Amino acid sequence: MMKNSILLTVLAIVAVSQLTLAQSHLYKKVPIDPDGPYKRVYNPENIPKENDIKGFPSEFTMSFKNAQHNVAYETSTDAPKWLNDGVSWKFKEARAWPLDDDNVFGSEVGGASRGLATMTQYYGNALNVAAVDGVIYAESDDMFAYALNAKTGKLIWRTSPVGNNLMGTPLIKNDKVYLNAGGVSFTFGQTVKYANNPDKSERGAGVSYNGIIALDKKTGEFQWFFATTGETMTTPAYHDGIIYLATGGGEVYAINATTGEKIWMKHTGGMANMANPVYHDGKLYVSMAVSDYVFCMDAKDGNILWKGQMPGATNTSMGDVTPAIDEGILVMNSVINPLPQDDGSTTMNTRVRAFDANSGKVLWDQELGRGPKPQSFKGGVSMIHNGTVYIGNPTTSKYFAFDLKTGNKKWEWKVPHDSPAGSGRGPGTMYKGTLYISTGAYVYALNPDSGQLINSVKVGGNFPILSPTIVGGTMYLGNNYDWIIALPVKEVNPNFKMD
Repeated sequence: MMKNSILLTVLAIVAVSQLTLAQSHLYKKVPIDPDGPYKRVYNPENIPKENDIKGFPSEFTMSFKNAQHNVAYETSTDAPKWLNDGVSWKFKEARAWPLDDDNVFGSEVGGASRGLATMTQYYGNALNVAAVDGVIYAESDDMFAYALNAKTGKLIWRTSPVGNNLMGTPLIKNDKVYLNAGGVSFTFGQTVKYANNPDKSERGAGVSYNGIIALDKKTGEFQWFFATTGETMTTPAYHDGIIYLATGGGEVYAINATTGEKIWMKHTGGMANMANPVYHDGKLYVSMAVSDYVFCMDAKDGNILWKGQMPGATNTSMGDVTPAIDEGILVMNSVINPLPQDDGSTTMNTRVRAFDANSGKVLWDQELGRGPKPQSFKGGVSMIHNGTVYIGNPTTSKYFAFDLKTGNKKWEWKVPHDSPAGSGRGPGTMYKGTLYISTGAYVYALNPDSGQLINSVKVGGNFPILSPTIVGGTMYLGNNYDWIIALPVKEVNPNFKMD
């Protein structure tokens, strides 16, 4: 009897310790063969020289750089000449498809639109690259993260810590790089669960290993992995030593950026897909699909302060658009109101809605026009600059400019070379009085006051939910054909000058 009692006590202690481990979600090692095909590759000879670091930002702490989503950096006076003049190079990632091949891989099977979406979701770069201290950092859905010399395009390190898609932008702070792992897939069990109760399902659960990975910034060496049940396709946000992330299970986490330990977790319901958390003025803003709410949360404890809806939002659209915030106003976009057509296709409209960022009060509302259903139900991500909202509409492949405070339309511009999957998902980048847009296979330069086209350059491949990352006279781009590209700004805008 005594032996049985002791055995039960030991089993109980083991069970409690296992439960504690599961609740902590923290792993200090991952299953990988150090000599296998997914091993970390490190080329220290390609680390930038000290002088080549000058002019670059020293950190990247939120998707699209900040709450306004303008990924532009003016250089310092001691920046190297090559950076201000602009460099040109192209780097092939693990599953690169030729940039000049307009027939994306798989298009013969599922059509061009589906082929582009599949390439984005499983092979290529889905969001912006980050430029920090002379290094370009990128995540790819080929399951690798990359660090390249910004001047030469040569590989510094490459790593694939867990077997999952890397769909975001790396965060860089202090000595660490943070990656987010998670993909678009559902297991059959989660699909059944979704059919019965969408708000209780978890996208990505049981598909692969989801969560946040911390690496050594210099070498790419693994440090820790914070695992989540639902996917973490969303790029997290960093502020004051805390990483904020949202998952495909409707959870929002705050974790210690140094140790990876959980600080708090809040279940909002729904699913976070590509809508990245935004930290702004002590609050965290998260948009979720299925529940179709944008949430304002207290960053200290996760308490929900308000939540706002987008009437007519459908499928995953609310969970695929990152909100933009400036001057106390939050701007959200979503595809809405699908209508079946006689030929079996579907058309959709797109709604832009502005909320008071502190109270959730609706300030204005605009519809952008009806067109073919964009692949994966994605709307356009806004960029706000000097009181103007710049936003694309993938259903009509148009870009718009609205007054931030009133919602009055200033102009609209039709993308001349639209993508079969719909153009206009990524926000533009405002730099030295010009609006730069990367969509389809092209990069465009526009007059931000009138929407008039200045010039365009065909790069090839396809640009998904990203904008040019501009430092000095160089723009850096990811591409869903699985490439990283450096392009001089003056090639896109012949009128460009650094002074």
